[in-house]
Amino acid sequence: MVVLLIISAVFLNGFDGPSLKKDRFYYEKKGEIVWEVPMQEKKVALTFDDGPYPPSTEPILDLLKSHGAKATFFVVGNRIRRYPELILREQREGHEIANHTYNHKYFNRHSDSTMLQDEIVKTEAHLQEMDIEKPKLFRPPGGYYNEAMVRKVRSLGYTTVLWSWHQDTKDWRKPGVQAIVDRVMNHVRNGDIILFHDYVPGSMETVEALKLILPALNEQGYQCVTVTELLHSRNSLPIDTTE
Repeated sequence: MVVLLIISAVFLNGFDGPSLKKDRFYYEKKGEIVWEVPMQEKKVALTFDDGPYPPSTEPILDLLKSHGAKATFFVVGNRIRRYPELILREQREGHEIANHTYNHKYFNRHSDSTMLQDEIVKTEAHLQEMDIEKPKLFRPPGGYYNEAMVRKVRSLGYTTVLWSWHQDTKDWRKPGVQAIVDRVMNHVRNGDIILFHDYVPGSMETVEALKLILPALNEQGYQCVTVTELLHSRNSLPIDTTE
């Protein structure tokens, strides 16, 4: 009976052994998923999901430019064809463009890996048609991930990037400008990856919040950089996995 239980556990855990829990610490230690990048330097990464979307992406780019801030845009492929000029502007102004699938599909344990690959590759192809370098970073819609997804993403040459748990602004819920500002400024710390959305139809709360957040970060000495630059600045500080 004991032998059978051990064998079952091994199969359920994918031959890594029954005692190995594939949680955040497991993936973060292996560098396969990034939530944040603890460091001594006062740098943070602003990230924007689901665009491009002219009503909000354009003013966000204006604000970033006026404050000398760089950001990472996790773009959705089916919007690239509609708004190529915004993608080109993001690149021209020194921001990082990353992959967020083609149709913003959610992936779970039952998702087909072929569909995942198609979603990533189609977005990648559209970017390369515009002479934009293949992205190195991928963010799964909703932040949903599993072992199969991580393996597939890695095989396609990407690193999976999520966000600091304490820096999910939930701006897609339209919580109010001050709620977005407070979420960022009350919890900010070195190496944060902050989650915003530049596609929230009918809402300019993120734009209005950034008008307050960007100068406040500057006043506190924070530099807003791309995720890749944040990764290049990583050091040996221990990983904090608390919320």
